[in-house]
Amino acid sequence: MSKVRSVLSPINSGWRDQRRAVGLLVRWAPVSTVVGIMAGAASALLLWSLDLATKVRESHHWLILLLAPAGLLVGLMYHYLGRPVEAGNNLILETIHEETQDMRRIIPVRMTPLILIGTFLTHLFGGSAGREGTAVQTGASLADQLTRPLQLTLADRRILLMAGVSAGFGSVFGTPLAGAIFGLEVLTLGRVSYEALLPCLLASFAGDLTVRALKVHHTIYTVPFAPQMHALGILSAIVAGIIFGLVGMGFAKATHAVSKLAKRLIAFPPLRPAVGGVLVSCAVFACGTTKYIGLGIPTMVASFTGRVSAWDWVGKFVFTVATLGTGFKGGEVTPLFFIGATLGNSLSHVLPLPAPLLAGMGFVAVFAGAANTPIASTLMAVELFGAEAGAYAGIACVVSYLFSGHAGIYGAQRLGRAKVRAFVGEEGESLEEIAVERRRR
Repeated sequence: MSKVRSVLSPINSGWRDQRRAVGLLVRWAPVSTVVGIMAGAASALLLWSLDLATKVRESHHWLILLLAPAGLLVGLMYHYLGRPVEAGNNLILETIHEETQDMRRIIPVRMTPLILIGTFLTHLFGGSAGREGTAVQTGASLADQLTRPLQLTLADRRILLMAGVSAGFGSVFGTPLAGAIFGLEVLTLGRVSYEALLPCLLASFAGDLTVRALKVHHTIYTVPFAPQMHALGILSAIVAGIIFGLVGMGFAKATHAVSKLAKRLIAFPPLRPAVGGVLVSCAVFACGTTKYIGLGIPTMVASFTGRVSAWDWVGKFVFTVATLGTGFKGGEVTPLFFIGATLGNSLSHVLPLPAPLLAGMGFVAVFAGAANTPIASTLMAVELFGAEAGAYAGIACVVSYLFSGHAGIYGAQRLGRAKVRAFVGEEGESLEEIAVERRRR
């Protein structure tokens, strides 16, 4: 009998693992689905509202003259109603990172309407911003409302918030695989928490399916041809990745610098976006074009189908830094897509790769460098452009991540593993803390 037990013991031990896996699936599948549905519904509303805002603004350019009053309104709204949620994405990351959370301090549900309204006003009156920040904030804030009813533990709440981040990102871009990994990868450089993989994956796909069920469509970007991988192509992808990483780093640092400058020069917070609105409005009419404001989708599409101006990426860079740095609401990722796609298109003049392929590589790689999410960015390339283009994009994303240094658009990101061994002493700190320490040296 003892021999039988000794033979069956490993089998029983293995089945215990499967039973636990089934328990995990049964436990998180319904919760993740609910999180995905809520985030997907919010993303669908966001996408519909931004489409409406763009159509109205492009039909009535005089609205751009009202960007400053709109900025004042957004500033007043957050100053008097939204101080607890003003930190946006960084608040979500900080909440997930907290070692001892007060479970009574749930992320206020007001974050969702405030960021939706603020983003809509930014786009309606001509600011240059994106939508990822809005989707991530709505996804996480709505998800956190389940913490109390479900009586979640500290560890489970973290997973819930990560699932909300994934659902928001995956649903707003129509890239559920990238969304799932983004929710894991964005928290800490060099480390991924696989315990949240299943909830993030389920929530991201549920969010994407919700957007599709509501008949809200995403823009399609096509890379018609990717040459077979060869040595010159790999070298070109590396060179492009270096450039994309430096631009991503520059964008993150410039946005933070403008934000700090605005806070130092303008004491009353609501006046900061008002001043930024004056600057952006004047710049729009001085340039005589609206292609650098809003989402900039027509120019992004053009970068995949033909030639665009070699300086379009600079225009979007400047307009977005001025908009977000002075306090307008929205996201950084879509502007990074614009910057990367147009920069990649321009690099086709000097690198021996097709312009649409380089546009696709830049689309994801500048984002990879600025957000420090090379795996999610690579998966996004595969989902959007196909596996062949995704291989080139993957090289560019990894190199971009390396060359963007320990900088990023999310100051609350923590450094888990240094990109270069010389900086291992900074591990465990947030990117904002690292930046402060480096300025003091």
